[in-house]
Amino acid sequence: MTKVIVWNINRKQRALQELMTMGADLALLQEVHPGGWEWLAGVRNGVEVTPHAPWLPWPQSHYDRWPLVVKLSDRVQIDWFRPTSPIHWPTADDLPTSGIGTIAVARVMPEDDVQPFIAASMYARWSRPHPTAGNQNWIYPDASAHRIISDLSLFIASYDSNTHRILAGGDLNVAFFGEDGFDARAQTIVDRMDALGLEYMGPQYPDGRLAEPRPAHLPEGTRNVPTYYTRSRTPASAHVQVDHVFASRGFHETVGTRALNEVDEWGPSDHCRVLVEIG
Repeated sequence: MTKVIVWNINRKQRALQELMTMGADLALLQEVHPGGWEWLAGVRNGVEVTPHAPWLPWPQSHYDRWPLVVKLSDRVQIDWFRPTSPIHWPTADDLPTSGIGTIAVARVMPEDDVQPFIAASMYARWSRPHPTAGNQNWIYPDASAHRIISDLSLFIASYDSNTHRILAGGDLNVAFFGEDGFDARAQTIVDRMDALGLEYMGPQYPDGRLAEPRPAHLPEGTRNVPTYYTRSRTPASAHVQVDHVFASRGFHETVGTRALNEVDEWGPSDHCRVLVEIG
């Protein structure tokens, strides 16, 4: 069994320290501060991070949060891919990316009988409309999510979904299966993942606590589980699921997910942890 933690840590050093105590093999993190990346690089006992600075090739020092794939135990070995600007013919080490700070990818080789797989930490950054569109107060995450999907396509070389083994998890800043005005755009993310042979893995109830009372944007009988709370709320009143996991069709049959969203297990971030078990 390979144990993976998917977690937006909200730049919290305390979250990184708690991560070290969970006995996981791998972490797909979002909103890691550059100082947190440097702290992780100094940790021992099986912990390793990418040798490639995650904020390259765009030296935008004002951007302070990044996705990372982190090796947490010696039960797995990892080859990290180096972020580059979009290029048509990548080398074996390259990860051409079309967004800034949206994806980190590594090849994971478990030491048990689990075959190697591609692990991707996804972070769909918010975007603003062009000034000519008006309403500069409006923001949207689905454009970043679709850039992430395009970048994941790099690891798919056939229309046959059984030829790839990809685990992708993270904060997409969007809820699925709702009934609000954004639902049609949100559904295009799930549909496009499905077209590439990536199954939606939730987490969904009963693998996590339901929001009580049921949020107005979700239909009766929803299986969505809250994974995030705003400043006006607490873990107890969290009601939005924005953290999601996808896995290649076929490979997904060995993947289980659970939202660690009970109040007493939520953790120090505004996002709860998502536990993924493979095997």
